[in-house]
Amino acid sequence: MPANGRDEAVGEREDLLRAMASLSAEVSELRAALARAEQRGIERDARIAELEALLEASRRSGKRQAAPFSKGDPTGEPKRPGRKSGESHGRHGHRFAPVGPIDRELEAPLPTCCPHCGGEVELERVAEQYQTDLPPGRPTTTRFKIGVGRCKSCRRRLQGRHPEQTSDALGAAGSGLGPLARSFAIFLHYSLGLSFAKSAALLGHLGLAVTAGALPQIASSTSTALVPVRNEIVARLNDAAMVVPDETGWRVAARSWWLWTATNHEATAYWIAEGRGYEQACQVISPEFSGVLVRDGWGPYRLYKKATAQTCYAHVIRRCEKLYADLPRWARSTPRLVHEILYEALEARELGACDRAEVAADLAERVELLIADGDAHPENRKLLKHLANEREALFTFLTHDGIDATNWRAEGAIRPAVVNRKVWGGNRTEPGARTQEVLMSVLRTAAQQGHDVIEYLVRCARAPTAAELPALFA
Repeated sequence: MPANGRDEAVGEREDLLRAMASLSAEVSELRAALARAEQRGIERDARIAELEALLEASRRSGKRQAAPFSKGDPTGEPKRPGRKSGESHGRHGHRFAPVGPIDRELEAPLPTCCPHCGGEVELERVAEQYQTDLPPGRPTTTRFKIGVGRCKSCRRRLQGRHPEQTSDALGAAGSGLGPLARSFAIFLHYSLGLSFAKSAALLGHLGLAVTAGALPQIASSTSTALVPVRNEIVARLNDAAMVVPDETGWRVAARSWWLWTATNHEATAYWIAEGRGYEQACQVISPEFSGVLVRDGWGPYRLYKKATAQTCYAHVIRRCEKLYADLPRWARSTPRLVHEILYEALEARELGACDRAEVAADLAERVELLIADGDAHPENRKLLKHLANEREALFTFLTHDGIDATNWRAEGAIRPAVVNRKVWGGNRTEPGARTQEVLMSVLRTAAQQGHDVIEYLVRCARAPTAAELPALFA
């Protein structure tokens, strides 16, 4: 090969080697950049997961059983507690003078001379001050002299009974608490949530010596006597036009059970069951119930085939608001549209019956269009699936008079039980759970019916037979 050709070949080979070296360096740089990008992606994904966990923890902190009313850490400069002064912050109330007879009157005369300088004192006016207090803590002991005898004809044993007696027991069982003390103890535990030990301590401060162990026995015997009253509550609810059910976790003998409630404007029933399914719901709400069931989205409630359903708007609205806050911008239209539909339905409650029915039909059509259109985001698809399952229960409150749009009645009925659970955890035995459900049902329903709860329990305690129990419903 000529020298010049050889030189050209060598030159081309060197150029090629340089180009290959340059490309190799470029590939190395790209690989390094890709590795750095992958590492940043891994770090970003980890950070996103960490932030999502923190967000979820922040959301759940308001619902945590250990601190349900926590507002977070205290601020560095907290506001001054109490009401603000001045007329612009509402009516400033005070305790009015008692109306009615005065039990006793005491005098606080002026001193005979000025305590500062010893001068003569001149009376300008006599002012009045009132204080209302509890009576002295001395219990009243009543002895009943009871005639005991036999019929001369059939030789059966007979004994008398005074209207104020609560029991026919004699002998070793012939001494017990009176009806007011029994009713007060039951009210303290089953309505106000005090433990039996604390209830006994309070009664002791009032001068009534009783052990904490005696109070469950009193509650058990009282609940047995009140079973017919609770049965009447259950029957009244099953005949009602509307019932609002709900359930929450409970503990019986250190095991996880469920406390259920069914309520409306006139009555409330509680029951405690091992499960959270349709079978347990039917323990009080009959499968034949044909009224309107205002419930959340829990599946077993859909198995009441003869009932008309109304789904709770509060649950769906909260779900929409959470999705709108969490989803990317492109996916927010579905929860926003559902939110708008629900609020339009709530605003339509003020319309006449015909207008409400027309609005309900229009909104139902819009819901069907949303369901048919679907959505690309999985969370929105879950929301639309829920609406599809609840489509027959979305606008019942617009087509039926007197129906609630949320299950607020059941939430309110559950809340006292939840507070009690925080204090003493639940029931130690299954018989204790049966006592719990009967007494809670009677106490809450009596309050709904406008009774003085303690006075009603006193009258129940004095009833000789179930047929003579005082009427709970007007």
